[in-house]
Amino acid sequence: MKTFTLGGVHPPENKFSQNAPIRELPLPETVTIPISQHLGVPATPVVTKGDTVKTGQLIAKGEAFISANIHSSVSGTVLKVDEVIDTSGYRKKAIIIKVEGDEWEEGIDLSTDLVKDCPLSPEEVVKKVNEKGIVGLGGATFPSYVKLMVPKGKKAEYLIINGVECEPYLTADHRLMLEKAEEILVGISIQMKALNVSKAIIGIENNKPDAIEHLRKLLPGYPGVSVEPLKVKYPQGGEKQLIKALINREVPSGKLPIEVGCVVHNVGTSYAVYQAVQKNRPLIDRVVTVTGKSLKTPSNFLVRLGTPISSLIEEAGGLPEDTGKVVNGGPMMGKALSHLEAPVTKGTSGVLIFSKEETSRKTVLNCIRCGRCASICPMGLEPYLLAVLADKKRDEDCEAERIMDCMECGSCLYICPSGRPLLDHIRNGKGAVGKLIRSRNH
Repeated sequence: MKTFTLGGVHPPENKFSQNAPIRELPLPETVTIPISQHLGVPATPVVTKGDTVKTGQLIAKGEAFISANIHSSVSGTVLKVDEVIDTSGYRKKAIIIKVEGDEWEEGIDLSTDLVKDCPLSPEEVVKKVNEKGIVGLGGATFPSYVKLMVPKGKKAEYLIINGVECEPYLTADHRLMLEKAEEILVGISIQMKALNVSKAIIGIENNKPDAIEHLRKLLPGYPGVSVEPLKVKYPQGGEKQLIKALINREVPSGKLPIEVGCVVHNVGTSYAVYQAVQKNRPLIDRVVTVTGKSLKTPSNFLVRLGTPISSLIEEAGGLPEDTGKVVNGGPMMGKALSHLEAPVTKGTSGVLIFSKEETSRKTVLNCIRCGRCASICPMGLEPYLLAVLADKKRDEDCEAERIMDCMECGSCLYICPSGRPLLDHIRNGKGAVGKLIRSRNH
């Protein structure tokens, strides 16, 4: 069975919520909607305190090339535009709305009827995806319309769809493939049209046999789309690893998938593209897994953006007594939350509750030069070396050793027998090298 060849680890899967159907979370009293929920330049607010807004209304415009529109996830009154602490722990500007009912913008199709035919031209599809604020829902939140615009001189041959969900605990994409498979397939067909490609491959790890079987049954209605089961290995959801696993092509260092004729989108993004193009519906909600070993009811919720994370935890049975840490995302790449009133954003794939016992870090010991971190690095890097260079602030050496190729998958931290905080140092190093590169380019 196919997989990527370089490195990788096998953490326990812990998919406790895989059999929990998606439930719609009740609306909160207020929502806090950050104006930056995507990679790139923050959007510019187009509403002010006291304005009345409807569900689906544009409230912040993405004006730069790499940015994304933000829409209201509820109807109500804008209380203020202010700085709040978001899931990253930093203060970010957000629009705070008091929820008053659920009145939708005109022109949004709220029916559940499947709409297969798409009369739009490729250019119109790209425009609609941009207009409706669609971003990558696999975690990176890169504006989706940019990926659908193939640069001059490049040609897309394959649309690769990421249904891997290789992070332990998370099951949002798995449930989406089971419950919204037809809509995902229509979304894939629309993206194929925009990219002018005849082949799309959905990569799914073989720990989701029900999703593989369900999608395969529907494929006869979708020419050019195939489903490829993959061996379970983390981090197979990384786009470079997925391309290697599915079509055996390697994306060069510092380059994007289009260099090898590929565009990679997540299944959640494909569903959002369907909603945007066929239903005129902006990205105002997403599926979030709320899970943990001590949690009463591990769940998958359809959540309006801006909902406080505390509401999701309450709906899943409340915070267990032995809670040590709440993580935004999965256990490998997620980051601990500083407070539970942080809002759900476009990039929130999961809320993971760890016990005190699970969150205690090992005692940091000396590096024993075992080389395990280098042997499992999926990017072929030397994490032990990068961590030392970053710690000593040798930024040029970090750059020479390709620190910017690090995808922050956490495999090195997971495997290190000495409990060394390799990823912490590497993240700091990447920040410093990023600054260095930007100063050089200006």
